[in-house]
Amino acid sequence: MAVKIGVLALQGDVSEHIDAFAAALRLRGTGAESSVIEVRHPADLSGCTALAIPGGESTTISRLIDKNGLYEPIRTFPGGIFATCAGMVLMATHVADTRVHTLGLMDMTVDRNAFGRQKESFEADIPVVGLGDGPFHAIFIRAPVVTSAGSGVHVLATLDKGIVAARKGRYMALAFHPELGGDLRLHEVFLQDLGI
Repeated sequence: MAVKIGVLALQGDVSEHIDAFAAALRLRGTGAESSVIEVRHPADLSGCTALAIPGGESTTISRLIDKNGLYEPIRTFPGGIFATCAGMVLMATHVADTRVHTLGLMDMTVDRNAFGRQKESFEADIPVVGLGDGPFHAIFIRAPVVTSAGSGVHVLATLDKGIVAARKGRYMALAFHPELGGDLRLHEVFLQDLGI
């Protein structure tokens, strides 16, 4: 089955997401016809089964989403969305920073840079609901945290400061960077739940 995954390529760790999803598609046995593409304009979403919103700087990504006319196309995108770090911020309904125009796709309040600045970045082995074979080695870089989750949002992982992984239907939002560590289990679970 040919599958096309889009990666929002406006700012952030785009190439790492492309590589991780390409590897996950190979593991899922989707065939040589499957592809992972960069998404910069609304037309790029055509034919995509899923979209990754990478980590980066959430205020910058938010501004570029608006500038490139992608706000409504992403909000109405019928496929799955895999959002990491800044992507988690953008998926929220509430963020204290008014410079971020959130997509409002998951009923949750997110605190940007909840763990501090770049020098407070860290790694941790965290248990994730529904993920077998032990904890997930998570890389947190100027990471956000979900301080409250509302209707339909299922908590997958927490740390002392709050929720660091959540799911709602076809959406997955992570405060950390699974694309950096080589463990593709979260990518595979996301794809499997989309029927891929």
